[in-house]
Amino acid sequence: MPRRVARRVARTLGRRGAFLGSFGALWTLYGFGQLVEPLPDTRGIRLLLQHGVPLDAWALGWIVCGLTAMLSAALPEGRDWVGFPALLLIVVPWMLAYFVSWWPLGDNARGWVTALIWAVATVPVIVVAGWREPPRPKKLE
Repeated sequence: MPRRVARRVARTLGRRGAFLGSFGALWTLYGFGQLVEPLPDTRGIRLLLQHGVPLDAWALGWIVCGLTAMLSAALPEGRDWVGFPALLLIVVPWMLAYFVSWWPLGDNARGWVTALIWAVATVPVIVVAGWREPPRPKKLE
């Protein structure tokens, strides 16, 4: 029985939906983590925090973007598009803030590492957004 349910869920979500669901869960958990245990060192996101947006608001942004992607995962191809920009919407400013904290500001010597990690996380989002779902079999095995 659990195997049949898993197959039905996989068939319903497809590859794009599975991706949106997993990355959406990751973003949601990251945001929740920021609410529960905020970053101890905020030098990398100092620019984001200086403009009047507290870390709690950024954490909620991560959660909202993650939940948007997760909800989009259940939609068919073509209607799931909103989940992909939602994943990028929150991570790009985060990535850029870390990069700028390294250069030109120079107050975070490892900012480039974190910026690259977040940049690499955007690559699969962009790639999967352009994927087409393979045709689904008519019959569930």
